[in-house]
Amino acid sequence: MNLEPIDPETAVELYIAEREADTAASTIRSHRARLSHFVRWCDERDIENLNELTGRTLHEYRLWRRNDGDLAKTSLKCQMDTLRVFIRFLGTVDGVHPNLHEKVRSPDLHPGEDVREVMLDSEQAKAVLEYLERYEYASLPHVTLALLWHTMMRLGAARTLDLKDYSPEDQCLAVEHRPETGTPIKKGSQGERLVALSGELCMLLDDWLRDQRPDVTDEHGREPLLATSHGRVCKTTIRRYCYQYTRPCAISRECPHDRDPETCEATNSGQFSKCPSNVSPHAIRRGSITHHLNSDVPETAVGDRANVSQKVLEMHYDQRTEKEKMEQRREYLGNI
Repeated sequence: MNLEPIDPETAVELYIAEREADTAASTIRSHRARLSHFVRWCDERDIENLNELTGRTLHEYRLWRRNDGDLAKTSLKCQMDTLRVFIRFLGTVDGVHPNLHEKVRSPDLHPGEDVREVMLDSEQAKAVLEYLERYEYASLPHVTLALLWHTMMRLGAARTLDLKDYSPEDQCLAVEHRPETGTPIKKGSQGERLVALSGELCMLLDDWLRDQRPDVTDEHGREPLLATSHGRVCKTTIRRYCYQYTRPCAISRECPHDRDPETCEATNSGQFSKCPSNVSPHAIRRGSITHHLNSDVPETAVGDRANVSQKVLEMHYDQRTEKEKMEQRREYLGNI
């Protein structure tokens, strides 16, 4: 068949342009980053026309990527899966043979290999929120971390909230997909939902809105619920709060790593993530989901509230041991 010459950089840009119309910006960034390694590999091997790709050269890339910087098996799978989608696209625009994508091999993962177990446990979450309630009540870090823990929201969903999305009368929050004004959510409109709030969390939100929230709008004229003096809180700020306040020393607890707070680099602003004990926003979400499951909240209710399917819930978020699950089932059997 007749193929049209195309260089790696142009091919990636065509692919990205094709995906941008119906793909979240975060996914686009991930795909671009993964494919940047393929472009680098092509450059090192003087591959200027992707028409030349074969099953053998793609296998050589896989071996190169696997050995490049001790890449984890799960990360290699993500990169090869993205490459397969990319090669499939090229086959539709006469860049490579239409069936070449079938020769892109991706590692097989055994059950559990693609699951991260890092999470914020309920005891640590309680300690963090108690510290914030006592010393930084109704501050932006306090409201943000309380919201993430109690609602199991993703970082992006919490950031998209506006004042009008909070109903103190109904004690709930409306999560909406608004990509046209800069706040898309994962799963798009399928991720929209109402999230019930406790009376305690509503009281915290009310105090934040009355006493501390800056009177600001974002660049689209919307009034963000989580706001700084500059407008809507950014994702990096939310991540910084998570890393900052889940450090044991930040909440007056002893360092489990025998580090001296006076010299530890993780005590410096901008380096909080270097603490071995702190966690990311996603680990807070995972911990909260596990906490709700351990508290006998039905899996369907947890899944709907957290906007996650039953399969993904069991595979990626439920950190209960098999014995814990058995004992919870025993409680139900006792009522039969």
